[in-house]
Amino acid sequence: MIKGLLFDKDGTLFDFNATWGAWTRKMLQAEVGDDTALFDALADVMGYDADNERFHPGSVVIASTVSETADAMLQVLTDVEKPDLIARMNAASAHVVQVEATPLIPYFNMLRDTDLRLGIATNDAETSATWHLERAGVKDHFDFIAGYDSGHGAKPGPGQMQAFCAQTGLDASACAMVGDSLHDLDAGRAAGMITIGVLTGPAPLAELAPHADIVLPTIADIPGWMRRENLL
Repeated sequence: MIKGLLFDKDGTLFDFNATWGAWTRKMLQAEVGDDTALFDALADVMGYDADNERFHPGSVVIASTVSETADAMLQVLTDVEKPDLIARMNAASAHVVQVEATPLIPYFNMLRDTDLRLGIATNDAETSATWHLERAGVKDHFDFIAGYDSGHGAKPGPGQMQAFCAQTGLDASACAMVGDSLHDLDAGRAAGMITIGVLTGPAPLAELAPHADIVLPTIADIPGWMRRENLL
């Protein structure tokens, strides 16, 4: 039986490209102004397809912390201070319009009715993550919310998973980590959890499948899969 579900945020609760694709173009333009060569160089180091407003599957942005993303950008933005860049990114991302992978309020109402313990483990900042969940109307459904800066480390390390287990009193073997990237799945596996991949991020099935116990189209498919496997 699965007693706890720990979710990544971007690309898992929210469709990654639909949420961040257009926003990233605006963010890059704000950094470089009318310098098209600098824009193209910045898009390249970020693994961003500006023409289609989508991220390549291997993009550094997909599972990295904001600090790691800033480091990639600073390869191009050589006259920018890292703390200032991070501050601008965090301030802008807090207000992005998140595109839900499935209607989240009824989804998490349903999961709560099953008595599952629920958590968020993201490489976003905890403050930004909490704001996104609050705006989606689901923050209070979670027993645990952790970002890369919450004191448990970042994925693919298992610290956030271990903290979830410590807070809920659940054994890792009774929990599942749900995510759209290898960082999510590797973190869950390192902690001894079941791993569930979803295809609402840039990573394709072929990339996720070797690292997951199951790969599903979206989080909406998890309850049905759990019932079929007698895990709920």
